[in-house]
Amino acid sequence: MDNRPQVTPGLKRAAAMVILRCERQYLLLKRAKAPNMGMYVPVGGKLDPFEDPYSAALRETFEETGIALPGLRYAGSLVETSPTSYNWWCNVYLADIAWQAPPPCDEGELAWIGHEELLSIPTPPTDWHIYQMVLEGRPFALNALFDAGMNLVSMTEEISGEQLITARR
Repeated sequence: MDNRPQVTPGLKRAAAMVILRCERQYLLLKRAKAPNMGMYVPVGGKLDPFEDPYSAALRETFEETGIALPGLRYAGSLVETSPTSYNWWCNVYLADIAWQAPPPCDEGELAWIGHEELLSIPTPPTDWHIYQMVLEGRPFALNALFDAGMNLVSMTEEISGEQLITARR
C-alpha cells in the first residue's frame, strides 16, 4: 500500500535548489533519474510536509553532498508550468563554498563545472539564465512555460518584466 500523499494533477510541487559555488565554478549534480535525467543541475529537491524552503535547501544539500552549510543566501524563484505532470515552484539559494573533491551521491554524479562550460553541457533550459543572474547578483522571479513535449516556450523575469524566451507559434 502506497502511503505517500497523492498530488493533484497540475498543482505545483514545492522544491528548493542550492547553487554551490566556488568562485566561477559550480558543484552540480548529473542526475541519474527523472526529472532531468542526464542533465547537470544544482542540488535540491522537494519540500517535506511542514518544511520551509530554507530548511529543505539545507537538508537536501546535506543529503546529496554531505556538506553541512552554515547558511544560504536567497537568490530567487523559478515557477515551471506545463500541461504535463511537471509543475514546480522552486526557491533557489546560493552558497559560496570552498573547493573540495566532489563527494559520492546516490542521486547521480557530482562534478565541478566552470561557468564558461555551462553552455556546452546538458542543463535544463531555464538554468543558464539562473546562473547569469546569480553571477550578476541579480534577484529573480522566473516564470517558465513548457508545452506538452516539455519544450520551454516562454520565460519571463517578473521583477524586471524582461521576456527571456518568447513563445514560439
